[in-house]
Amino acid sequence: MHAEIGNPDGGKSIYAVIMAGGKGTRFWPRSRERMPKHLLDIVGTRTIIQETLARLSPLIPPDRTLVVTGASHAEELMRQLPEVPPDNILIEPMGRNTAPCIGLAALAVNRRSPGAVMAVLPADHLIRDEARFLHVLAAAVRVADREAALVTIGIAPTGPETGYGYLENGEPAGTVTGETVYRVRSIREKPDRPQAESFLRQGNFSWNSGMFVWQAPVILDHIARHLPDIYRALREIDVAWGTPRESDVLRDAYAAMTPISIDYGIMEKARDVLLIKGDFGWSDVGSWDALWEVSPRDAAGNAVRSGAHFVGVEARNSFVFSPKKLVALVDVEDLIVVETEDALLICRRGASQDVKKVVNLLAEGPGRAYL
Repeated sequence: MHAEIGNPDGGKSIYAVIMAGGKGTRFWPRSRERMPKHLLDIVGTRTIIQETLARLSPLIPPDRTLVVTGASHAEELMRQLPEVPPDNILIEPMGRNTAPCIGLAALAVNRRSPGAVMAVLPADHLIRDEARFLHVLAAAVRVADREAALVTIGIAPTGPETGYGYLENGEPAGTVTGETVYRVRSIREKPDRPQAESFLRQGNFSWNSGMFVWQAPVILDHIARHLPDIYRALREIDVAWGTPRESDVLRDAYAAMTPISIDYGIMEKARDVLLIKGDFGWSDVGSWDALWEVSPRDAAGNAVRSGAHFVGVEARNSFVFSPKKLVALVDVEDLIVVETEDALLICRRGASQDVKKVVNLLAEGPGRAYL
């Protein structure tokens, strides 16, 4: 890599790919199968995916933004994102994790603009410093435009989080627009707590943000090399694209794919992985606990969201969402209280990762009506 990468001459087209296939089970009872987390106004007045699109638009316009989702969410996505052309909503016939999702998007990008750079982003993250985010993302795009590499954005860890993957930063590989580009020495998926604490002590590990930038044919080449069965299925889809057979081939090809994440399937095996650090106030807002962390709080540490009616008497450090009913907390602390029309969640703050266990129990019996 050059010591400093400037504006690429005759640079490739740039596309954004937003992955919008998650279920958001840890945000039950607000998040449901037909209305998952990214389609809700969890953080602000706009839905999370609307915030994601608006954040990207100064760098990558909506007409070059693809959204990959499931059939049950496509109509609502089109309603929420009218600026995105309907042809840019890619509908997976079934969920197969992120490697097939990204492979399908890479096919679409490469068909529209062979060799284009694609920035792959989850639909449901919170970014506080949007200007800084755009600067880092633009730097990653420049690297991917010039290098046949897999570029990822790493986040400085603030604690021994066991729910994230970790990226071991290697030696610097150069700079781009003032940002240091590092080689990635290794990728460690969701360590146990002692390992996570060890990573923090070493000081050269970043959280894996799940944001990637690469040329479409580069990631397709990696899929061919490391996930040949998925690549063969993608080739069948590519041949049938735009023909009367497209829907049937897409369904059958997806059914034959082994579900696997891009991290396990590609990133852990690839050698040409580069990293730029992202210091832009990132959170994956992955649970009610995480939402409490990023929400405004009163003097007693209580976060009250979305116009909830709340009275607290010696109530501290709790989260309340209740748009229609008054919630009164007396002499309690560290609670999460979430009320919807048909369900009420109460749990200790710190235990909200286990809300998905409630969802699993409901799925096993007559409680499916609450999913």
